[in-house]
Amino acid sequence: MKTQLYTLFSSSPNERDLARIAVALKKGALVIYPTDTVYAIGCLSDNPVALEKLARLKDIKLEKAPLSFLFKNISELSNYVKPFDATVFRLLKSTLPGPFAFVMEAINKLPKPFQKRKTIGVRISDHPVLKALLTHLDAPLLTSSLHDKDAIKVYTSNPDEILSAWDGKVDILIDAGACGNIPSSVVDLTTNPFTIIREGKGEIDFI
Repeated sequence: MKTQLYTLFSSSPNERDLARIAVALKKGALVIYPTDTVYAIGCLSDNPVALEKLARLKDIKLEKAPLSFLFKNISELSNYVKPFDATVFRLLKSTLPGPFAFVMEAINKLPKPFQKRKTIGVRISDHPVLKALLTHLDAPLLTSSLHDKDAIKVYTSNPDEILSAWDGKVDILIDAGACGNIPSSVVDLTTNPFTIIREGKGEIDFI
């Protein structure tokens, strides 16, 4: 299998290409895509074939792996987490879409294989290509930052290097130009007060 490359421009991503990528995702594709922080790898969160492929590729157990759900908006996010108060709502509204991942209490009936999870990571990215892609999808993406094998470099920001490293391992690479190499800030909203898990690109001035 050779990875299919789509070059999409942030200023005006091609709708036909986005539709093709969406169809591939619905059929079980693994896709590498840009976010407002780093490049990430993911698949549709409700596609068992794709989830199994992702688990094998990353050698993880999806039930416990630190992956995030990538939503198109807060309304969609609300379907996967327990009701939250006005303080959390204002926080989400003021920071999303943006370079943050939040840990929140999951609903009691998450889709398989996540049904035993008490919490989930949630993201709403501000990258224009990713935002446009999500409008073509009926379920959130399960997403993970794309780490580089170089422990010092940590994240690969160059699409050419990504293709060289991942060609044949994933179905699609969306090339939207060089991405950043600073990950999202991660905040646990299930604690009181909120807990900073990782300080990244998002400015954590609300804690």
